[in-house]
Amino acid sequence: MLFQSSIRKELARSFGATLVVLVTIVMTIVLIRTLGLASSGFISPQDVMLFMAYSALGRLPTILTLSLFIALVSALSRMYRDSEMVVWFTSGQGLTGFLRPMYRFAWPILLVIGLMALFVWPWSNQRTKDMQTRFEQRGDLARVAPGQFMESSSGNRVFFIDREKAAAQTSNDVFISSNDNGKSAVTTARSGRVETRGDTRFLILEGGQRLESESGQNGIKISEFEEYGTQAGDSDPVSEGTPEAKLLSTRDLLKAPTRSNQSELSWRFGLALAAVNIVVLALALSSVNPRGGRSGNLIFVLLAFVVYNNLLNFGQGWISMGLIGFGNLLVLLHGGVFVLAMAWLIKRNSNWVLRPAPRLQREKLAVRDTEPTA
Repeated sequence: MLFQSSIRKELARSFGATLVVLVTIVMTIVLIRTLGLASSGFISPQDVMLFMAYSALGRLPTILTLSLFIALVSALSRMYRDSEMVVWFTSGQGLTGFLRPMYRFAWPILLVIGLMALFVWPWSNQRTKDMQTRFEQRGDLARVAPGQFMESSSGNRVFFIDREKAAAQTSNDVFISSNDNGKSAVTTARSGRVETRGDTRFLILEGGQRLESESGQNGIKISEFEEYGTQAGDSDPVSEGTPEAKLLSTRDLLKAPTRSNQSELSWRFGLALAAVNIVVLALALSSVNPRGGRSGNLIFVLLAFVVYNNLLNFGQGWISMGLIGFGNLLVLLHGGVFVLAMAWLIKRNSNWVLRPAPRLQREKLAVRDTEPTA
């Protein structure tokens, strides 16, 4: 009991500190990316915090897996460095005996990773996609921001209204530049207002001037008006095609086992299986070289995590291209990693030393004996 409780307390302290650091780093990166999307016009500036929360929630399974990996390696490395592992080894605890307390500590985290990868990941992707779609489908008048040149949804109009004189339904100093079917027009007006007639919205301009020109022809048509109306209804809704696989629920992916759906399933199940293998990998790879630095082993472990995560991405692409099946990938990748990790763990637990074959050793000794001495 003392052995297991001490191991779990050590892992809990290390996991908590690591999780706080990684969440802070990831939230900072997501905030920068979200602000970039908002400034580029892909999401609404009012939805920045909500979009950032959904994006971070979708990345939480990977954050938890990496936090668990670093926490396990850091705790075990500290025990090696402070000679606590020697105490446990001399008391009869083998290296494989650490698996039980480590999994008893990690099973709630593994459960959360699996549930979030299977259910929260597609839900957060759907929410962020809906926010982007709603912002892209907003009307032309909703795109107008005071003091800024804003482009319409179709891309053939540019609007501008005065920053200091803008109101809810009226504005002053209106500028509109349009280009449609080879005809260019620039319209300016002292004021404008929005009117709804039936199901259509109109922009009514008052006291302005309109300049029209046609490509390939010389001359400009100039007209002045006291009142001019132009339709400014909502933009046409985006046609709904086949939804992306990452937006579908796990249940829908299982019902339609296409290549793209199976590739997405391999990613979701792969996150859960990788988290299970991470525990064995951490125990097999954790060790401290007294002559090396404290961060040398941690860098190697992080490299192993990056390679494992990239293999998940490669496997997802291989399934979508038809190079490998869904079940074969799970068995070869995750089963292969588990077997290699267990084999390395048993080797270290049994103190097996990889030595050359006896025949090779005899040949090397014979060569040494035949060499002339100086």
